[in-house]
Amino acid sequence: MISVQNRLLPLSGNKLVILIFIGLCLAACSPKVQTVKKDSPPEEVKEVVEKKPSKKKFTEATISLLIPFNLNDFRTKTLNKAEVEKHALAIDFYQGFKLGIDSAAASGLNFKLNVYDTEDNNGRLASLIVNRKLEGSDLLVGPVFPDGLKYIKKYSLEHQLPVVSPLAASQPSEFANPNLISIVNNIDLHAAKIGDYILKKYVPEKTVVILISTKSPSDELLGLPLRDYFMNKGSKLPFQEYASVFTMETKLAKDKKYVVMLSSSSQTFVSSSIDKLAKMKNAGFDIDLFGHPDWMKQNYNTEKLQALNTIITSSYRVDYGSPAVVDFIKKYRKAFDFEPGEYAYKGFDIGFYFGKQLSKHGANYLEYLSKEKYQGLHNNFAFKHDEQNGFINTSLMLLQYKGFKLNVIE
Repeated sequence: MISVQNRLLPLSGNKLVILIFIGLCLAACSPKVQTVKKDSPPEEVKEVVEKKPSKKKFTEATISLLIPFNLNDFRTKTLNKAEVEKHALAIDFYQGFKLGIDSAAASGLNFKLNVYDTEDNNGRLASLIVNRKLEGSDLLVGPVFPDGLKYIKKYSLEHQLPVVSPLAASQPSEFANPNLISIVNNIDLHAAKIGDYILKKYVPEKTVVILISTKSPSDELLGLPLRDYFMNKGSKLPFQEYASVFTMETKLAKDKKYVVMLSSSSQTFVSSSIDKLAKMKNAGFDIDLFGHPDWMKQNYNTEKLQALNTIITSSYRVDYGSPAVVDFIKKYRKAFDFEPGEYAYKGFDIGFYFGKQLSKHGANYLEYLSKEKYQGLHNNFAFKHDEQNGFINTSLMLLQYKGFKLNVIE
């Protein structure tokens, strides 16, 4: 059984109607708890490593979801489409998370889901703490943004309460919370994934690795760990660096393989760089390209990306041909009468995974996070434990442009 405070009922209509409903529910003072039926878990969503459940179990798990619906600036009379979309992240994540918990509840554990609008405001978090709203929680999911995660740290440490960081791509060391569970891969992990693959695939005597970075703060987010990997970690591959692909052209030789790592996500800079690299390739230079993870959401010339054997890293990918994804979409449409967005998939994976961990292992569920991997609809989880920074998701994919789509190669 799953008990949910302020649950969203299945509605017909669009996100505007749902947002109005959320506003009325979360703003209400009534503590009424509703009971709903569970959905069965999708067949293809599974833990890779199976462990016997702990003998220490409980009959009900309480999860507190801290998410910025921003109902403080909710105005039904003047709300337009642009303002609705501003709230879409919270709506989609909540609804996906709720379906994930419903599916996990099929294993028999009761869940109490408390949903709080953080308003992206630390004052609101303070109010929840002072009014003891978070007491009795077995897990906090959120806050979403770094400032909120920093603020909740003291409470987390005092109560030894695990906190899931669901969407922030920040370095876990930024929070220094041993109770933190970081879902989104930090940029250092992306750099290491690229570096490990290049080191494994290319022959040092025939290869030159080139980093293209303008040294701007945004470029250096990925550029710095890539530079560190190839300069300071014992790589035998020759390494060069240039501010642009235009300045490297005169240094190239046609008897070498050039592995170019472009650390920028600036669309104008990246587009011109890809155009120039494609011309170099057509002129007879042997070039492979590695790009920024943000390219997945950006629009570049696919034919040129394919010609350059372009590879990017990503922490997520939705396979719309998967039976589990098809099943999720059907359930989401039935429950909410519109299509799931990116954050609905993220919400489902987090809700289902942690619901299953609580159901299988009870109060000891943290002991199993670094032992059990998860293959989800959108994200995969493979946590490593750090004494100071908590649990860090290390699961990353390498995607290559081929056949006019992105394919998983590792």
